[in-house]
Amino acid sequence: MTQILYSPASPYSAKVRMAALYAGIPAESIAVNTSSEPENLINANPLGKIPTLITDDGKSIFDSRVITQYLNRTSGNKLFPRNAEKRTDAERFEAIADGLCDVLLAHVYERRMRPEEKVHQPWLDLQWRKAERALDLLNEAPPRLATKLHGGHLAVAAALGYLALRFEGKWERGRPKLKRWMRRFEELHPELARLLPQG
Repeated sequence: MTQILYSPASPYSAKVRMAALYAGIPAESIAVNTSSEPENLINANPLGKIPTLITDDGKSIFDSRVITQYLNRTSGNKLFPRNAEKRTDAERFEAIADGLCDVLLAHVYERRMRPEEKVHQPWLDLQWRKAERALDLLNEAPPRLATKLHGGHLAVAAALGYLALRFEGKWERGRPKLKRWMRRFEELHPELARLLPQG
């Protein structure tokens, strides 16, 4: 069976796990602690990063966007539209959501990895400005929740799930559309919502 090595708090892991479930690809999720460099992760991905997908025949695939594309091909395009313009829109949503997660994690790690007196506030401020611009863009035009989801929906949900976990109360003001969008996603897809980032 396909395996997904993941961290429960990781938005990228959440996206990939939701993608596998939505695409109907059975996968065993195996939680790993990247800090301890576990052998099963290092053997599959020399970078020691999650998520890492291991196929039935033992091939390892990493970087969450590479994994979602693999899952899309394997499932016969269940994660991205065939229409070129619609596919580009879905990929764009995935890119902005993943980029948002990148800056949020940079913000978290700056505080987590440095003593308080060495935290570089201008760096934190820069990352937060990037996050706010991405959130404003998504609030202005979130991906439409129709009957069929795509990889962009899953990436946006994972990013908002990570915000709820690590930045609750710091991003919601002035973004009512995005808050409603997330509530609606969770109502329509409870089976996916249970895979959102958890601390």
